[in-house]
Amino acid sequence: MRFGVSLSARLIALSILLAPAAALAGPPFLTDDPEPTETGHWEIYAPLFEAAGRGTDFSGSAGVEVNYGAAPNLQLTVGLPAAYTHDAGGWRWGAGDLEVSAKYRFYRDEAAGVQVAFFPGMTLPTGSNGMSAGRVTALLPIWLQKDAGAWSVFGGGGYAINPGSGNHDYWTEGVAVTRHLGDRLLLGVEADHQGADTIGGKGSTSLGAGAIYLLKAPFRVLVSGGPTFDDGGGAAGFHGFLALGVDF
Repeated sequence: MRFGVSLSARLIALSILLAPAAALAGPPFLTDDPEPTETGHWEIYAPLFEAAGRGTDFSGSAGVEVNYGAAPNLQLTVGLPAAYTHDAGGWRWGAGDLEVSAKYRFYRDEAAGVQVAFFPGMTLPTGSNGMSAGRVTALLPIWLQKDAGAWSVFGGGGYAINPGSGNHDYWTEGVAVTRHLGDRLLLGVEADHQGADTIGGKGSTSLGAGAIYLLKAPFRVLVSGGPTFDDGGGAAGFHGFLALGVDF
């Protein structure tokens, strides 16, 4: 779940992780998937570290994401981040904005291996020490999924509501490919684009690779990263993600 206004959140690409076996989706990719957490079960990612920026100027979060299967085809998600920035002046930390969302899978064809879900979410201005957007922001995405044996292709797009002085709303879109290698390892690559989120700003395109490795149940390690390029050129930036996941 990455729909705030931090640099890492701005790299959101709307797409889905597809898996013919047990669902391994969303984190660590910049995207999410249409498959909700199983009814009555929990998925927790903690500690969860995200970073994005250019050179020694970067920002991100370190926190917890909690998913709960509230009903068939319905997942509720809460993100509780601590946010940070680093620049020439050093480090700065504070509470991040609270993230809440609800994933509703409204279409599923098991025979065809297709799923579609709507996953609206918002951030609430609960941050401190300059780490808050100061306003409610929102993302309204659609996730699409199609399986093909051990291979999966996912993609989608959505509209981000980004109020504030100098800001404007924008669209995002993305596509990714993943593959299971045995029972424990999933690898994937993705390409995502986000429109400019400020007046006179530039959009950006992010490329990335990610992996999920299953440890002894119920744990798994998730990692991803790659470069980010501003539309129109310039030095490349970067994004990264690392978390320990647990299901129960």
